[in-house]
Amino acid sequence: MVTIPEGVNVKVDGMTVEVGGPAGKQSRTFTIRGVKIFMKGKEITVEGPIREANTISAHIANMVNGSKAGYRQKMKIIYAHFPISIEMKGKDIMIKNFIGEKQPRKAHVVGDTKVESKGQEMTISGPSREDVGQTIANVRGATKIKKRDSRVFQDGIYPIEG
Repeated sequence: MVTIPEGVNVKVDGMTVEVGGPAGKQSRTFTIRGVKIFMKGKEITVEGPIREANTISAHIANMVNGSKAGYRQKMKIIYAHFPISIEMKGKDIMIKNFIGEKQPRKAHVVGDTKVESKGQEMTISGPSREDVGQTIANVRGATKIKKRDSRVFQDGIYPIEG
C-alpha cells in the first residue's frame, strides 16, 4: 500500500500508473500478470502474489517520491594530467579530452533527467529514480578505462553525494 502525499496527483488506469507533482511527471505501464492495482482515496493498493505486489508497490512509491521531491546525484570529475571538459549536445553528454583522447566519449541522458556541470562537479537530477540511475551508469560506463592499469589511471567521473 502506497500513501499519496499532498501536492501529488496519481491516476490509475488498469496497469498504467501516472504520477505528477512539483518535481515532475511520469507514467509507467506494468506488465506482470495476476496483479491488480487499485486506488482508494489517497492510497494505492496492489493485489496479487506477494513478491510481485511488493515490487510494483516499491516502483509506485519511487514514482510518488520522485514526483514530489525528485532524485539528485552529484558526481565529481577527477583527472591527473588531461583536464576533462563536459558539453551537452541534445540528449548526450560529450566527455572531451578524457585521458588525452582526441575523440569525445558519449553518455546518453535517459528520460527527463537534467545534467548540470560546473567546474569539477556534475549534478544529475530528475523525477525518475531509474532514469537518474541509468544516466549515472551511462556516464560511469563511458569513462571506463580499458587496456590500462586502473591503479595508475584513476581519471573518471565518480558519484560523491546522493
